[in-house]
Amino acid sequence: MVGRILKTVFVLGILGFVALTGYAYLADLSPNQTEVTVPVTLNAD
Repeated sequence: MVGRILKTVFVLGILGFVALTGYAYLADLSPNQTEVTVPVTLNAD
C-alpha cells in the first residue's frame, strides 16, 4: 500500500514538473517594456 502511494506521488510530481516546464516555454512570460524619463538635477558647483 505504501509503495502504491509513493509511486502515485512520484508520478504526480513528474507530471507537475512537465506541466510547469511546458507552461514556462509556451506561455507569454515576457515583461511589458515602457520607456521611463526622469529629470535629474546635478550639482555642478
